[in-house]
Amino acid sequence: MDAFNDLLILTGGFFILALAANTIGQYATRYHLPLISGFLFAGILIGPYVLGMIDREELERLRFIDEMALAFIAFAAGAEFYLGEVRPRLRPIAVMTAVQTFTIAVVGAWAAYHLFGFIPDLSEPARRAVALLTGVVLVARSPSSTIAVINELRAKGPFTQLVLGVTVVTDVVVIVLFTLAYELALVWVHGRPLGPGFLLLLAVEIATSVALGYLLAAFFRRLLATRLHAWVKSAVVLASGYGIFTVSHALRRVSEEHLGAAITLEPLLIGMIASFLLVNYSGFRDEFTKILEDLGPAVYIAFFTLTGAGLALDVLGRAWPIALALFAARLAGIFSGSFLGALLAREPLRHAAYSGLAFVTQAGVALGLTKKVADEFPGFGEPFAAVIVGLIVLNQLVGPPLFKWSLLAVGEAHPRGHTAFDGVRDVILFGDDDQTLTLARRLHEDGWQVRLATPDPERASELMGAGFPVVHYRELDAAALDALEARGADAVVCLLSDAENHRICETFYEKYGTETLVVRLASRDWAPRFAELGAVVVDPSMATLSLLEQFVRAPQAASLLLGLEEGKQVVDVELRDPALHGALLRELRLPPDTLVLAIHRDGQAIVTHGYTQLRLGDKVTVMGSPESLREVELKFAATPTPPGRTA
Repeated sequence: MDAFNDLLILTGGFFILALAANTIGQYATRYHLPLISGFLFAGILIGPYVLGMIDREELERLRFIDEMALAFIAFAAGAEFYLGEVRPRLRPIAVMTAVQTFTIAVVGAWAAYHLFGFIPDLSEPARRAVALLTGVVLVARSPSSTIAVINELRAKGPFTQLVLGVTVVTDVVVIVLFTLAYELALVWVHGRPLGPGFLLLLAVEIATSVALGYLLAAFFRRLLATRLHAWVKSAVVLASGYGIFTVSHALRRVSEEHLGAAITLEPLLIGMIASFLLVNYSGFRDEFTKILEDLGPAVYIAFFTLTGAGLALDVLGRAWPIALALFAARLAGIFSGSFLGALLAREPLRHAAYSGLAFVTQAGVALGLTKKVADEFPGFGEPFAAVIVGLIVLNQLVGPPLFKWSLLAVGEAHPRGHTAFDGVRDVILFGDDDQTLTLARRLHEDGWQVRLATPDPERASELMGAGFPVVHYRELDAAALDALEARGADAVVCLLSDAENHRICETFYEKYGTETLVVRLASRDWAPRFAELGAVVVDPSMATLSLLEQFVRAPQAASLLLGLEEGKQVVDVELRDPALHGALLRELRLPPDTLVLAIHRDGQAIVTHGYTQLRLGDKVTVMGSPESLREVELKFAATPTPPGRTA
């Protein structure tokens, strides 16, 4: 009982440290570093080589967290392999994956065999084993990082589909190859003979792992079909992952005692098969994927923090040249394998030339396999883990920028454009109905520079005397955009059909990076596509209901936001004056009839108080009289450059 209480206290203490690791990881992203780099660094800090908050004995007692996380990584890898997304380009994906895997594994194994020879006291069988395992681990990728870059750049096209398909399939192939390499490494390290007995035992192990994967998939189907709360289902999924390792350890121990030969199951293969079957051959794909997405951040924080804590810094300090050399060897294998694979798959030469840049990133699966090697092979596991973790950090730093470059080079990226405030509030309204005209007049009266665009030439003629520019356009080409002075627009309001509205929003998003895109929605089916562009969607069927609800819940606030309070308005003002960067909100000398309601920074709302520090680019929501709000806008505006001095 005392041992259980000690483990409970140790686990609780570790999760408190993991919360700190999460903060460090989030802080690392401010400097464009990957999250996992922050988690690993936090683990190194609390580990036995720096602060000593967790010693080696305690790390061993926390191994169950590692095993739970490893099973989760296998679940995530199998869930990414969705046949519906891979099937359309199955042939080029298969060819590319096969050529890449062979090239990277051979180059990586050859380099590792020679490089790990510099580590003292490493026997010849151990060198062969570490070379084989390194070759397999170097093949692994990071589907999550790849998907993040694709979403960030809104990349679409055959090259993007090929890269994503190869990345997902490769992680599945890697787990299968690792199962074979792991068994062969056990034979070499422990001096077992390579004969029919080994092949028979290997076949039994793989067949048993596949069968358990089927059983686990059936169990998950039963679990997800119940009405249990989502968090209960998530807990059972995690516990099932740990159960795979428990069964594997028990079977290995029993088989050694009674059969004289250890039957070693591969938990990663079991978990991958179970999740693959679940997402492809059941109706629970969305629910299972949602569980993995919800659990992912917490699991990865714990896993990467533990990995960092267990990293042998003294070994890494001596072996960092090996990590750099393996990094170069892996790049050579990726570039040559990707180019040759793309040519054999009959991809365009341009795609082949840039394909190598898209496959550098590594993360979860590679670290998971590394951790397993470190745990199972104490003879060389520690230097192996130190080198590979250093290598993975390098790949995670270099990989995403290279992938972004490749997407931009092949012309399949659609990133947000860049714009700068010119000191004038400009808005372009696309539409020609009475609602559009009324909105244009109200904004014009409120001091906005309004331009109205319509595809109807007759309506454009009728509106010529409206008091603001009216532009007729047939196509939203360069000439029409110049006539609308589109580059200087601070806001765009679209009140046409959904398809036309989407084309307009996409144009302003990509060409100018216009931040405020407002759309009147006709069909809710279009809402997700507008959400990708960050557009504010107004659904007429729900707007009236929402307003009525707000008037019931907070009538004064609703009146303020709608401008119904006489002499009071609410506006968003961007902070552009460098002199106010870092100033406390309580230190600002704002007009007495104004009130700061909120601050938005990096897409996040900040609860304001007197000691809130302002940052350049903050969007400050202010309420006050029109005259006072103009004074606030002037105070927050960029300071003009004095004559004769460059900015």
